[in-house]
This record gives sequence, C-alpha cells and structure tokens, in this order.
Amino acid sequence: MPETDWSRLIPKPRSKFLLVVCNECNNKQVVFDSAKIEVKCNVCGAPIAYPSGGKAIITGKIVEAYE
Repeated sequence: MPETDWSRLIPKPRSKFLLVVCNECNNKQVVFDSAKIEVKCNVCGAPIAYPSGGKAIITGKIVEAYE
C-alpha cells in the first residue's frame, strides 16, 4: 500500500503535550492538554491546568506544543 493509504487508515492523535510557563514563578513545565486532574506547578504549587471534561483549561502561558 502507498504511504497515503496508511495515513488515511490510521488516525493521528489530536492531543498534545504543551510546554507551559507558570504565571507565579515563571517555571517551565510540560503538561498534557487533556489532563484529567488539576496540574500544579512543581516549584510554587500554583495551578497550571484544570480539567474540563475534554481539553484542559491552561492558566499559564503556552510556549510550545509537542506532537
């Protein structure tokens, strides 16, 4: 099969990992964009992401997205 047939048959994931900067202490942290639990900063403990049933609500600044 040609490569184009495989790309049609096997879907690519819609979720990504995000590099987020904390609003409180400017710590950079990797967060899953569909987080099911509240994600807190590893340094200061401020909330970075809240679950919303689908995509998480990101409160920090998104710097980069990894696929």
